[in-house]
Amino acid sequence: MSDQGLFDRALAVGRPPTVKLLFPNSRALLVSGKVIDQAMRKKTRAMTMAANGRNFFVIQGALLAAQRANAALIVEIAKSESNYCPVNFWNIARLVDGACNQLGITIPVAVHADHYGLKSDDDIEAARIEIPSMFDAGITSIAVDASHMQDDLNLLANIELNQYIPGWSGLETEVGEIKGNEGLSTVDDAGFLIKGLNAHGIFPDWIALNNGSAHGIEASGEGIQVELTAAIHKSLEPYRVSGAQHGTSGNNSDRLRAIVSQTNTTKANVATALQMVSWGVEVNDYGNAITDRDGRFIKVAGEGVSEEVWARMAAYADAKGWKGGNYKNLNLPVDNWLMAQPADVRARMVKRVEEFTYSMLVDVFNAEDTAPLAMELLVEAGSHDIGTTATSIEKPEDWTKEKIIERAKTLDVDKGPEGDFDD
Repeated sequence: MSDQGLFDRALAVGRPPTVKLLFPNSRALLVSGKVIDQAMRKKTRAMTMAANGRNFFVIQGALLAAQRANAALIVEIAKSESNYCPVNFWNIARLVDGACNQLGITIPVAVHADHYGLKSDDDIEAARIEIPSMFDAGITSIAVDASHMQDDLNLLANIELNQYIPGWSGLETEVGEIKGNEGLSTVDDAGFLIKGLNAHGIFPDWIALNNGSAHGIEASGEGIQVELTAAIHKSLEPYRVSGAQHGTSGNNSDRLRAIVSQTNTTKANVATALQMVSWGVEVNDYGNAITDRDGRFIKVAGEGVSEEVWARMAAYADAKGWKGGNYKNLNLPVDNWLMAQPADVRARMVKRVEEFTYSMLVDVFNAEDTAPLAMELLVEAGSHDIGTTATSIEKPEDWTKEKIIERAKTLDVDKGPEGDFDD
């Protein structure tokens, strides 16, 4: 079957009902995150990019790169990003669907709500309303992130909110806040979360760990701890859960290749790097921004935004006192400036993202030619819902609320320092 024939057949069956209702005339193959995960597993030792679409240029560039690489892709936005970016949980699917149709994209794409954060029981009530509304708006995959809470409350929050997540959806869960080399996840706390969910018939596609990474610009040389990640993944193999790697931007290509080859990771979040690349900031080969002696970002002449717009952006940041990673706060106030640039400047912003993403997908993540694998899964299932490869192992009676609370007291964990560790 030709790729076009496979795409047409996958398109006929592969879009979830919420997506079909929202975009009845679309030819964008928006799919469940489950499809993306299982395609990476089918290839083996492959992970794809979960591109944080902080602006429309990032979304377009990532899609074009995945098309070139013939790779299945995830486009996502996090709850915190929805506060400082023009892209949010309720418009990202519209932007992705529109870009796919505009650009003629014929690879499967999941639209992921990343870090749907819950920091206390008070957040659960709002989640009962917000989560269904996000799926109504075209989200096809979600990360329920209660990692800021104690282990028992994290597990109980995931169990409580699962009823609001469609069974066909991609699902990510998280243990351990992303705090760099402090408060690292353990076999014990990761197993507690996954086993407890399994007992309640909940089978996440991904688990995110605190395995040494940090969100934003990587300031230390520690980075992802591959051996720790591999050990935790090995312990979880009976539960058929893959890894989601957060804080990818600050880790060199060799370390990311090790994550691919030595762990069960299938999803790699890339946020800050794509933002910086789209703006034209000088970055190293894995997307970490390079600064001058004064700690200021270096703008590459003739790349990314125009020199005039960059000067306005830098001046705005200076006036707000924003430096380093806090440049992320520019996304929302300067979006109109970016969109109002000449067509050739907008095109080079997209192209820079495309080239960076293509290199990561093909040369680092081993995601090339995973698009047909994802489409085959849909065609074979004859449905948008391809099911799960996991099975029930744990006994529900061993994981009642009371027993969860008692079990949590026995865990060997170190949560690290308190603080505001932004997602």
